[in-house]
Amino acid sequence: MQANARMPAIFFGHGNPMNALAQNTWTRAWAQIGNSIHRPKAILCISAHWYMPATAVTAATMPRTIHDFGGFPRTLFEVQYRALGSADLANRVKDLLAPLSVGLDQEWGLDHGTWSVLVHVYPQADIPVVQLSIDERQPAEWHYRIARQLMPLRDEGVLIMGSGNLVHNLHTYAWGKREVAPYDWAQGFEDLARESLLSGRFEPLIEYERLGRDAMLSAPTPDHYLPLIYVLAQYQTGEPVSFPVEGFDGGSISMLTVQLG
Repeated sequence: MQANARMPAIFFGHGNPMNALAQNTWTRAWAQIGNSIHRPKAILCISAHWYMPATAVTAATMPRTIHDFGGFPRTLFEVQYRALGSADLANRVKDLLAPLSVGLDQEWGLDHGTWSVLVHVYPQADIPVVQLSIDERQPAEWHYRIARQLMPLRDEGVLIMGSGNLVHNLHTYAWGKREVAPYDWAQGFEDLARESLLSGRFEPLIEYERLGRDAMLSAPTPDHYLPLIYVLAQYQTGEPVSFPVEGFDGGSISMLTVQLG
């Protein structure tokens, strides 16, 4: 792939799938990100919702829109995000991750961790999108290490995008429409993460399971947390770290977006 302007790497807190249809503080900020950064040649997304015991990339020409949820209005199931795939990018990812075995997957598509955000960032769906799975068998340090191998993509015009939530605990979520303040442990873990990110000291976040109660309540399962690790791995010394989207939903879902570059 030819050289291009260096792209940022961005972790999006995607939250509730209904954000795909919403116009709110978070989704308007997502749209602003799309308007403010250099237009990517393609997008590589690591989504919390492709979490399986293998590493694979989507290789279909036209990846399907996956409605991987239940109990939501019909209008959400009718959303189609018709971005093209990219065989070139899929094969480039496979090459960069060698000697790791990476499958070229024709069956998966774009799950809601990807399209519920991109319908706001790039609503025309006119940029090719490839997803990279998260191997559920591997620890965070392993994911960080292999993600470092993807760094050349940023200079090839590819937006590396993680989609999950820094804090994601549905067992403690305040269901319903009432607004609630974040739990003390949720706010505490987000504050710690912000401090670590701004200082460029990522080791505590990679080894988050050692951080105790706040971390374990904030990330009781790894799936929504690990996409952040893929983005942190793209950090280059001295580049800015910013938080273009902030806030909590239901007290236990952090909507924080982390942008490198």
